[in-house]
Amino acid sequence: MSLYVPPALHGGKNFEVAEAVFGREFNEPLVHQLIVAYMAAGRSGTKAQKTRAEVRGGGAKPWRQKGTGKARAGTSRSPLWRGGGVVFAARPRNYKQKLNKKMYRGAMCSIFSELLRQGRLVATEEIEVAEPKTKLLLEKIKGMNFSRGVFIADNINTNLYLAARNVPSLEVCDVENISPVSLVASDKVIVTNGALKKLEATLLCGQRT
Repeated sequence: MSLYVPPALHGGKNFEVAEAVFGREFNEPLVHQLIVAYMAAGRSGTKAQKTRAEVRGGGAKPWRQKGTGKARAGTSRSPLWRGGGVVFAARPRNYKQKLNKKMYRGAMCSIFSELLRQGRLVATEEIEVAEPKTKLLLEKIKGMNFSRGVFIADNINTNLYLAARNVPSLEVCDVENISPVSLVASDKVIVTNGALKKLEATLLCGQRT
């Protein structure tokens, strides 16, 4: 199968791509699982609170056991009191979810296949800017008509990175750091020819031919 390259990017020709990567049916449950796992892995999980045993102080009995007309208290660090510990204290935790390589590759192939079917995936030989200026990059992608896009390159040079940094609607990444959340949310995904070959090699790895 082939992937079209708009004339504005590079001559208006087609790139041949692997059917096994870009011709899959859309597996919504698998893609959903990938998105949830990706977002969960981004959570810091550093929240922590102290129990009554960890709060400083409270070693002395506040008042005698009987005769005061008040409730019996053994510590001033009870969860019922201001300055006391927390009953069910939060602990640092890891939110990562298990997603094996086969599931990850299948979900990514499903996403790219759906992007291609919807006309949201386009290819180019390369996007280069002579200087690290946002204006030059915007001229390169002018006419593509998207409000949010992702540019995937096989290698990101300094000029391209600096030029794209001030464009909030455009995310630049390499093949190793693709965000499935960004892919699903983008109007256009622009992939260089070199990145396409890397993608195919990565997503086809381990599959039976």
